[in-house]
Amino acid sequence: MLDKRFLDAPIAHRALHDVDDGRPENSRAAIEAAIAQGFGIEIDLQLSSDGVAMAFHDYQLQRLAKAKGAVRQHTAAALGAIPLIGGDEGIPTFAEVLDLVAGRVPLLIEFKDQDGIMGPNVGDLEASAARAVQGYDGPLAFMAFNPHCVAALRDLAPDVPRGLTTDPFHADGWPLLPETVRTRLKSIPDYDAIGACFISHSVDDLQSPEVARLKAHGATVLCWTVTSAVQEQEARGIVDNVTFEGYVPKGS
Repeated sequence: MLDKRFLDAPIAHRALHDVDDGRPENSRAAIEAAIAQGFGIEIDLQLSSDGVAMAFHDYQLQRLAKAKGAVRQHTAAALGAIPLIGGDEGIPTFAEVLDLVAGRVPLLIEFKDQDGIMGPNVGDLEASAARAVQGYDGPLAFMAFNPHCVAALRDLAPDVPRGLTTDPFHADGWPLLPETVRTRLKSIPDYDAIGACFISHSVDDLQSPEVARLKAHGATVLCWTVTSAVQEQEARGIVDNVTFEGYVPKGS
């Protein structure tokens, strides 16, 4: 079951980032800013070449860091020395994030698909993260678009609540996914089999009958990514909590 503290305050998407204020996505500065305002935190994980879970969203470095190439082409030590654009720090490991948060706010972890087409070629990233969270004391949850990833987490870290990141999986948003895969994932068929207790669904598709079906059967429903107070108000008619960026929710 998802810890009830995940519903107490909005969740900052990739932490409370703002490069104009020196807080890049998934950075220590953005994490500290979210904690200071009492927000939950969502961060993304990618894998280094030496098998270390890193707090980074993209598969390629260049949008977010002062380097080029794939994250998986670099060791954890090398990634830690690559400056993030808009900040004064390198890319943190997941273990460093855990030490920094230290249970002070809920931490929602999204695993980026390492298979390429949401298939079963996963496990290394999940194993690294499972090792990192051993002994962690605080509200924590795992999620991924790839149900094979969540199934691996069920086996590797059975005590950590897990969910699915979900979407209508339109072709224009997922051009590399085969149509058969997109059609299957859209229906969210793996929820029960992987032991999920929540979904985080696209805010633009909250009227989906699949969302209504799961909510009616007791699933906690989060959403991504709310970008305004108006959009948040509309989403809260359906969801239990929001993941936000680009504005600061009221009451913070």
